[in-house]
Amino acid sequence: MRFPLAVAAGLVIAGLTATPAAADTPKGAYWRVETTHITTHPRPVGSGYYLTQREVSTEWLSPEGKSWSGFRELGAKPATPKDEAAWRADGSPTTWDYRTEGMKIRLSTAPGQGHITPTKGRPDGFRLGEKYVTYQRLQALPTDAETLRKHLVADVKAWIDVAAQEAKTTSPNSKKDDWLVNLDRYVAGRASELLYANPVPKKVRTAAYQVLKTTKGVTDLGRAKDPLGRTGHKLALPIPSNKDSVLKQQLLVDTKTMTLLAKYTDLKDGGKPMLGKSGVQTITAGWTDDKLTAPAAD
Repeated sequence: MRFPLAVAAGLVIAGLTATPAAADTPKGAYWRVETTHITTHPRPVGSGYYLTQREVSTEWLSPEGKSWSGFRELGAKPATPKDEAAWRADGSPTTWDYRTEGMKIRLSTAPGQGHITPTKGRPDGFRLGEKYVTYQRLQALPTDAETLRKHLVADVKAWIDVAAQEAKTTSPNSKKDDWLVNLDRYVAGRASELLYANPVPKKVRTAAYQVLKTTKGVTDLGRAKDPLGRTGHKLALPIPSNKDSVLKQQLLVDTKTMTLLAKYTDLKDGGKPMLGKSGVQTITAGWTDDKLTAPAAD
């Protein structure tokens, strides 16, 4: 069973007013979300040292719901001072090549070629779970925390009904309770999405933060800084119920702008760290009038 941070479900918003008081007019040409992912490469290289990999992705959303995606590899470097010493002893190589499972893996200290293209395979609109809605519908989301919570809970339960039924096709012994046991985590995950993924009004983000921090199982870790030096409030999500793996995730929120700054992921399988799947993502989200461009090399 997977436990994604973002729950694949559409938000139930029927019955909300078309032009609520909380509605925000677009403050730029695009809502841009830039995410830098930092992780340790899962396999040692050279004489046995590990590398940190970085990559940056961007999503640009116009108020009309059109979308563009950008990406760039930012280059690899030794993960720790010990790894750096081993790398220097190896002659400070700038590229590494090896084969695994029939695939050729190439790593480099140099940034890759950046690109940006229209997002394919999706309709125009803003994705909320598996639904695509208009900008106006985003503005109609509840600004009261308890009302928003009720919508999120109903939304996630509807998704669980479908997901649990689909799971039986490959796992006949699976039960709906296998999903419901993680309901609080799914609700917290959906609330966190509202803090950055789409241009919802600040009052909606404020309500989403209240839902997030008061969801059962969420732990308050106090003030902290992300790898970019930005200060926010750190919360730990509930740990999902899974016999085979342990997934710990933490979120850092700027409580002035009510936007997500960073996600921290620690995944272990059988007590062993899952390198490549653990790490930290730093996030910058907001309106911009910049022209569509590939992510910068650094």
